[in-house]
Amino acid sequence: MTPTLQRPAGKAAKRPAQDDPARIPQRDASKRGYWLYLIPGAVLVSIVILYPIVRNLRLSFFHWRGGRAEEQFAGLENWIALASDQEFLQSFQNIVLVIIAMVIVPTLLGLVIAALLFDVVGRRFGAKLSSFLRATYYLPQILPIAVAGVMFSWILKPNSDGVLNQFLTTVTGSDVQINWLGGQYSTAMASVMVLMIWIQIGYPVVIFMAALQRVDPQLYEAAELDGANWFQRFRAITPPMIQPEVFVVALTTTIAALKVFGPVFILTNGGPSKSTYVPSFYAYQEFIRGTDKGYAATIASAITILVVIVAIIFIRVQNRAERKEA
Repeated sequence: MTPTLQRPAGKAAKRPAQDDPARIPQRDASKRGYWLYLIPGAVLVSIVILYPIVRNLRLSFFHWRGGRAEEQFAGLENWIALASDQEFLQSFQNIVLVIIAMVIVPTLLGLVIAALLFDVVGRRFGAKLSSFLRATYYLPQILPIAVAGVMFSWILKPNSDGVLNQFLTTVTGSDVQINWLGGQYSTAMASVMVLMIWIQIGYPVVIFMAALQRVDPQLYEAAELDGANWFQRFRAITPPMIQPEVFVVALTTTIAALKVFGPVFILTNGGPSKSTYVPSFYAYQEFIRGTDKGYAATIASAITILVVIVAIIFIRVQNRAERKEA
């Protein structure tokens, strides 16, 4: 028989040390110490982002030849001149095409491809093949823009040296010598747009595939049992279920489109006859080759203001859509 230990009479059980209020450290109600961790990030953001933006905006109200030349106050002269600058207006017209190539087409194709990989390939052939194809679509995103641009320049090389011209010559049976990048505005801008679509399409595919992981596969199975074909399942389930991710992709790609520089610089260098200029490339040209750095700062400031406005509009639209769903 196991002996029973008796507690001495008249003595209460001693509370564990961890339950003793005197031993529990009291947190500082002000929590001021946590703000110290934000100081390094705030300093870095101020140096790298905020100061250049403020400095650039201030410079847009001055005429400045660069270097040690004296800044001369210009008021709104640079902004008034920018409003009537035909090259700047042409660059903003090209931004519409850039948005089509970097936002609209990749987002729509990304939705379709992600739905196919998730609803068709993943279910019928397994997750490994679906993941491999997803990584294949994302491969252009990890390539440096210079490498992608040089590769496309080699493909679109004029005369009979280019791969595309050689392919068309073989298919048509006649000698094809099209100057894709420097001949006409239509072919040059179309070439830039194709490069942008090829680079950009992998980003929405990866984001949408990750978003679809939280969608219950039984929704697709139930819709299929009810007789819905793939397009009907896609239209009824995919976009509504991953709407937040669609907003994120649309916002980030739109901002990237407004700031695009590399594809134009590498493929066409703004040609032919400055017809493929975009605002970022125009600001670069004015700063490097122009005589008034203040005017280049005005162009860059206009791009920054437009990006902020677009971001605010997207965020408000997304918040409104989320409130309606709630």
